[in-house]
Amino acid sequence: MGSVAELRAKCKLPDGSDVPASFCDLHRENVDDLWIPSPTRPDVILRRVDEVFDCWFESGSMPYAQLHYPFECTEVEFAKKFPADFIAEGLDQTRGWFYTLMVISTALFDKPAFQNLIVNGLVLAADGKKMSKRLKNYPDPTLVVDAHGADALRLYLINSPVVKGETLKFVESGVRGVLRDALLPWFNAYCFYAQQAARLEIHSKKQLMRDDIRAKSSTNIMDIWIAASLESLVKFVHEEMKAYRLYTVVPRNRTGV
Repeated sequence: MGSVAELRAKCKLPDGSDVPASFCDLHRENVDDLWIPSPTRPDVILRRVDEVFDCWFESGSMPYAQLHYPFECTEVEFAKKFPADFIAEGLDQTRGWFYTLMVISTALFDKPAFQNLIVNGLVLAADGKKMSKRLKNYPDPTLVVDAHGADALRLYLINSPVVKGETLKFVESGVRGVLRDALLPWFNAYCFYAQQAARLEIHSKKQLMRDDIRAKSSTNIMDIWIAASLESLVKFVHEEMKAYRLYTVVPRNRTGV
């Protein structure tokens, strides 16, 4: 099939009627029931093959396909989004996806298809073996998130060798350590502040309001130190993330300096 129009012209609905002109959604659930009369055998009907083609076949089509270039996507719009800001995949795709993208973009545009590349290593089981559904040698991700929270899992992974393209032996105790050393101290500090703010409102009978001007003009040494530390941290995180140095962010956040 070369187009949706050709599909509509050749196919039939399950009841034998023609495909309506409004049909345009090619997702599997909408095309599975379509059939085509065989052009050589009147008693035979042709249906979509159940097997899915190897998904890596189209791996070199990003970012052209996602923009549907060169069809309704104009040259001006395409130029705004090509090359892609970044792509991310595992180390095992060095000879796969990364290579295919580079070959196609070089042939078409004489430049890479991406400006930055994040190569993550492989996450292994605690025993150093490949995680296997058959062996069940890994903790259930849902249970890990339920027990420690999604943020703890994210911080554990982004602070691991895996973001440097190296392997990681996943241990749940590592996620628990991030929760203990980073997230709980932050949460406890917030709870302490919220508790004291509520007490102040009760005693002063006034609602505590945020006042950025007063905060910035404070001469209290602790206020100045807190504001300076926060601004320094925010600046550092933005700079490192823009440079795709993901592995430097969590240690700075954990120390706060």
